[in-house]
Amino acid sequence: MSLFQNSSILITATFLVYVSARYIYRKTGIALLNPILISIIVLIAILLAAGIPYEDYKEGGAYIEFWLKPAVVALGVPLYKQLSTIRKQLLPVIAAELAGCVAGIVSVVLIADALGATREVVISLAAKSVTTPIAIEITQTVGGIPPLTAAVVICVGIFGGMTGFRIMRMTGIHSPMASSLSMGTAAHAVGTTFAIDNGGNRYGAWASLGLTLNGVLTALLTPTILSVCGY
Repeated sequence: MSLFQNSSILITATFLVYVSARYIYRKTGIALLNPILISIIVLIAILLAAGIPYEDYKEGGAYIEFWLKPAVVALGVPLYKQLSTIRKQLLPVIAAELAGCVAGIVSVVLIADALGATREVVISLAAKSVTTPIAIEITQTVGGIPPLTAAVVICVGIFGGMTGFRIMRMTGIHSPMASSLSMGTAAHAVGTTFAIDNGGNRYGAWASLGLTLNGVLTALLTPTILSVCGY
């Protein structure tokens, strides 16, 4: 077994690549240099160049995957810090989240169906806007393809993080509450990270709330919405 096939080496390489990519992004502020996107590209290049099968990398990556769920829970810290403000807006927030959840699921199902996607692909896309651990659990429940869901969730998060705030500014949305809530709802943990980088705890609290509520609502409503849509 080569040095690069050692799990500890692969994990170390993953962290080093991500930390370096994040440093470059913070120094340049260039959206295309999204640290997650750059990390994926660099790590794929390393695996291909070293001839490492994905299965070997996944074995080491399981240690990182273990921390995904605690990391999502940690996003509740900025939410707690802004709890008094959030309470005053709770009813409109819940209504907006419900609308966003239903629109997110229905739109992707209808578009995928119109483009001729198979049943397994369609139901695997339904949970595209919630963070990876929740999305995978939902997909397993409805009989989809978890690896496909994970890949789509990452793509949605990166795209949302890179373009979300810009699109909202172009459409006249400047409210920290509305924009951050939308980022958390549509782009899950990646969008929440961008919100925190963009405006600190105030933005992060609303994005965390959007992420959390959309995760709960998507988990509860996805089977019903898929059934109504004929899946």
